[in-house]
Amino acid sequence: MSKQSLCERERSHLEKMNKFQLENKYKKIGSFIAIGVFTVMIGRKYIDNSEWLKPILHGVLLVGLLLISLSKEKLEDEFIDSLRSQSYRLAFIMVIIYSLVQPLINFVVGYLLDKNEKIEGFSYFQVLFFMLIVQLMFFWQLKRMNK
Repeated sequence: MSKQSLCERERSHLEKMNKFQLENKYKKIGSFIAIGVFTVMIGRKYIDNSEWLKPILHGVLLVGLLLISLSKEKLEDEFIDSLRSQSYRLAFIMVIIYSLVQPLINFVVGYLLDKNEKIEGFSYFQVLFFMLIVQLMFFWQLKRMNK
């Protein structure tokens, strides 16, 4: 097996992964899942605050948001692909900045209020949820601004 053919196969595989998208119908499915789970999460606070359900709901909510994020638009062209790429890039940068700054803000505010505050990080859910929400918001805003 030649080195060149291995590189070509790897490049082909990466290009397929880069172009991966779900059909448009998955956007509706993802929206239904995300809204449904969000409603259950709110209801769980008032009805039954069982802790074992929380990580399951978090995971399902992330799957719903990911379905929305990976779904094609009804009219998918190179311009939409460019907007999607920009929104992922902006979301990634915003989440990195948020993840670095927010614990410091929490620490300073907590220190000023009760002086027993420690610097704490985020859970995976907070980071992934924020990243998906920011990506979707940037994508919708970029699409709206460029109509």
